[in-house]
Amino acid sequence: MEKSTKLPLSFMAFVAVAFINAFVDLGHKIVVQNTLFHTTDGQAQVILTGVLNAMILLPFILFFTPASWLSDRFSKPKVMRVAAASAVVVTSLITLCYAAGLFWPAFVLTFVLATQSALYSPAKYGYIRELVGSERLSRANGWVQGATTVAILLGTLAFSFMFEARLDADAATKGDVLRSLVPLGVLLVIGSIIEYFMARQLPDIEPTEPRLWDWQGYVKGKNLKQSVAAVWNRQVIWLSIVGLGVFWALCQVLLVVFPAHAEAALGMDNTFHIQALMACSAIGIALGSMLAGRSDSHIEMGYIPLGAVLIAASIGVMPWLSSAWAIGLNFFVLGLAGGLYLVPLNSLMQFHAPKGESGRVIASNNLIGNWIMLSFLALSAGLSALGLTATGQIHVLLWAALGGALYTIYRLPQSMLRLVVAWVLGTRYRMQVNGVGNIPAEGGVLLLGNHISFIDWAIVQVACPRSIRFVVAAEIYNKPLLKQFLRVSGAIPIAEGDYKKSLADVRAALQRGEVVCLFPEGALTKTGNLMTFKRGYEQA
Repeated sequence: MEKSTKLPLSFMAFVAVAFINAFVDLGHKIVVQNTLFHTTDGQAQVILTGVLNAMILLPFILFFTPASWLSDRFSKPKVMRVAAASAVVVTSLITLCYAAGLFWPAFVLTFVLATQSALYSPAKYGYIRELVGSERLSRANGWVQGATTVAILLGTLAFSFMFEARLDADAATKGDVLRSLVPLGVLLVIGSIIEYFMARQLPDIEPTEPRLWDWQGYVKGKNLKQSVAAVWNRQVIWLSIVGLGVFWALCQVLLVVFPAHAEAALGMDNTFHIQALMACSAIGIALGSMLAGRSDSHIEMGYIPLGAVLIAASIGVMPWLSSAWAIGLNFFVLGLAGGLYLVPLNSLMQFHAPKGESGRVIASNNLIGNWIMLSFLALSAGLSALGLTATGQIHVLLWAALGGALYTIYRLPQSMLRLVVAWVLGTRYRMQVNGVGNIPAEGGVLLLGNHISFIDWAIVQVACPRSIRFVVAAEIYNKPLLKQFLRVSGAIPIAEGDYKKSLADVRAALQRGEVVCLFPEGALTKTGNLMTFKRGYEQA
């Protein structure tokens, strides 16, 4: 029976929770960051903004194990509801700090608000697969990524606009700036309350095998080692985590250095204008996420290297742009590339996460990704202390982005081929995929196919979330125009009468945990009916 690709109604409540959470978290950060912009300059501004961003990242590292355990021990919506309720308390304290003009306590409460997000982040992202299933992961992640980035866009514009509108021109200190921003704090509280009520609409899904808390393992760091080892031993998850971490690290440093670059090199001094230009990337991410999420029932891995190349290109041209329109368009392209890049990586990570361990995998993603981001921010602060300008730091980011793009293409050469194949097929065929959830996320898999056309292999590869090694007739494999293409894609040649070595190669690939596809009928099916399988394939 064909499964519906429609997302459940409760998923819309989940999207609302993700939207409001991002809006609230960003709102307070914008207030603090813009206050620093108006009261500091030069190296002090870059360093303090870097510290602010580090305070948002640190909780994801420090509370890695508790966050992982909470997600796998309790119903994920319950964890989200408790976290949303705590956000109401924290935003209320932040508003009191605004009213009293207490900048540094409000600065520290950024860490507390980030801790709330860190503790329920694994539950939030681990809940996606539980709610929609494996079949609709790409579409669901597209919606979540799109909603989150629209929240970032609206939050950036709304809080920056209200900040500039309410800013007292005579404000001389950080405290004076904050006292005029109490309505922004009230908006944070209202948002947190709405988030809590939306979280109450989510259906509870109790964990089938809840993990028990291990105090001894926590104190000795055993849980940490096990979690990192769990993702390291699953290379697809590991590569997804590193890829996500590098992208967000590039974005974090851009958020720190671009305002200083705009002020020094472009003469901009209005925070709303600067934030609006950077917010164009959020529009791009939202659009890119929706484009990548169009593949309702399969994960389009080809977008990963394409997005990586476009990200590097956008950062490369950034220092040479002076027109506001050109800068905004470039940030839009950067975001578009990011959306194409992020959705398949998130989907792959969730698809390959073992059942009952999604919280551990998401928490590991937070831990490793935030370490990468902190490393980039520390490097940025160090370069600022050594006197490197913000524009110079953007040039450094270009080399990091180029290295990431080349590494992505090196590790995922099949992905670009899949994108080309999917585009060519899309010009003549419309494909709907069913049964993706039946493919094991890890371990060796032998697919036996009914061979009804010369493009069977392409259809199967585009549909499967794992890379497939196809067994190809030797006379086709050795054709000069095809051999390089088939070799790069990992095809295994086989010849009639001399197939023992080929089947041994198939067996070795399966033992390494790879996916191999074999068409054992020996010829194209003329009628579309299943023919008798040729003997010998069992040796694989």
